[in-house]
Amino acid sequence: MNYKEECYILALDLGTSSAKIGLIDRKGHVIEMTTEPYPIFFTENGGAEQNPEDWWKAFLSGAKKIIQSHTNKKEHIKGISISAQWSGTVCVDKEGNPIRNAISWMDTRGAIHVQNKIKTFPSIEGYNIFQLMRFINLTGGAPTHSGKDPIAHILYLKEEEPEIYKKTFKFLEPKDFINLKLTGKYYASYDSITLHWLTDNRNIYKIYYHPALLRFFNIEKEKLPELIPPCSVIGTILPEVAKQLELRGDVKVVSGTPDIQSAIIGSGAVKDYEGHIYIGTSSWISTHVPFKKTDLLHNMASLPAALPGKYFVANDQETAGYSLTYFIEKLLFPDDILTKKMNITSSRDQIYEDINEIARQSPPGSNGVIFTPWLLGERTPVEDHFIRAGFYNISVHNERSDFVRAIFEGVAFNNRWLLIYIEKFIKRKFDYLNFIGGGAKSDLWCQILADVLNKKIRQVENPVEANLRGAGLLGLYTLNYITLDDISIHIPIRKEYEPVQENVKLYNEIFKQYLEIYKKNKLIYKNLNKNKIKG
Repeated sequence: MNYKEECYILALDLGTSSAKIGLIDRKGHVIEMTTEPYPIFFTENGGAEQNPEDWWKAFLSGAKKIIQSHTNKKEHIKGISISAQWSGTVCVDKEGNPIRNAISWMDTRGAIHVQNKIKTFPSIEGYNIFQLMRFINLTGGAPTHSGKDPIAHILYLKEEEPEIYKKTFKFLEPKDFINLKLTGKYYASYDSITLHWLTDNRNIYKIYYHPALLRFFNIEKEKLPELIPPCSVIGTILPEVAKQLELRGDVKVVSGTPDIQSAIIGSGAVKDYEGHIYIGTSSWISTHVPFKKTDLLHNMASLPAALPGKYFVANDQETAGYSLTYFIEKLLFPDDILTKKMNITSSRDQIYEDINEIARQSPPGSNGVIFTPWLLGERTPVEDHFIRAGFYNISVHNERSDFVRAIFEGVAFNNRWLLIYIEKFIKRKFDYLNFIGGGAKSDLWCQILADVLNKKIRQVENPVEANLRGAGLLGLYTLNYITLDDISIHIPIRKEYEPVQENVKLYNEIFKQYLEIYKKNKLIYKNLNKNKIKG
């Protein structure tokens, strides 16, 4: 391994609302990053779609800007690596062209079709008992009732858009579609195909489509991409792509990974049992593990990771940072006021900094106010689509700052709830958690997490770049420019936050009441919302 050789990775973080494109050096530094937005289209019947050509145009536009800004480095760009939104479906023909809009991970139109398959007698938690055991044994999980998995998208197309289903040559994840555009090859990696729930994941080194699962859903294997291990080199970029980007024709395209897995790499917690916490729109706590396991009661499983031979603990809490966004945009600053404030500050980031300072004005415990961040229900550690968010224990003495701080604390309490079952799952305690995502920009949130979780919190430098940085580092690792140990070394930690024991004691007592709020109110939530939520 030549550590003196100059090399860079062109990385893409394909998000739901925009693409981040960046140039990553061999130490994981983001030399430059640009953002390219694109729309998402919602329909009244639960549809959520995007034009996959918008993704491709965004990548080309951003990549050209980056390369033109660093012409002295383009000869040393060795590879392209992608992180992308997970659980989407792109239908392409034999020429690799999309034949309809991509179906987003937020789309729920396939829910009824997947439920018709899995909700048969005898059942438990909405699954046929025997089918559920087979799913868990083979895949480690099972299709969700929400219809947000690619298998639900495919079943929707088969039942309601049969001509599209018939014309589709391959169904691809967003990451794998971009790789197709770059190389002309139809591949999916072990980590990206998982949420189709069609693969046997028992041998992490040899994952394949299982015939029984294909038969169960009546899906033709020929309509699915060929499977390759993570950290594979797919090939070199197509000549026309090299010409458009003004890159050398021998630039390699690596398999890349979905966004959750790339975030793990970008957090620096890459070794088994090293944990990280993410707070963005949603939230999770995750770690790599060397085993396949499922905790059905708390909706967690170990699924194929971005690194060869590894699983990662998969879980997702629906609304974390979005709770703060919702409070700002819907309650504090509705559209008209927010627009005026944006005109004054010229920066949405400034608004969040202001909110952070408002929260500091309230003491630990938010003067008694408790917030539950369940705006969209919850997935883990409980799968409950009926529960909802709320403020509790409000009195005439509470100020605006108490409500704001309570949101920070409520998200932390929800993470503590998850942490209990994560540590049971891996049968050990985390010594620390690396913190990434937009929430990690807040020093206050870092300290609140340290106090609520009673853990050392390590605030990763430039935490919003974690996915992009993860994609870049994964590319460097795949091409043998760095080792796994290098990844940990190259992720800078901005600051470490130790628990304040006085606050820990306070939060321990409040957390008990937080759990009681769920236990005492879950039936009320169900009665209020059962007629509003299908499935």
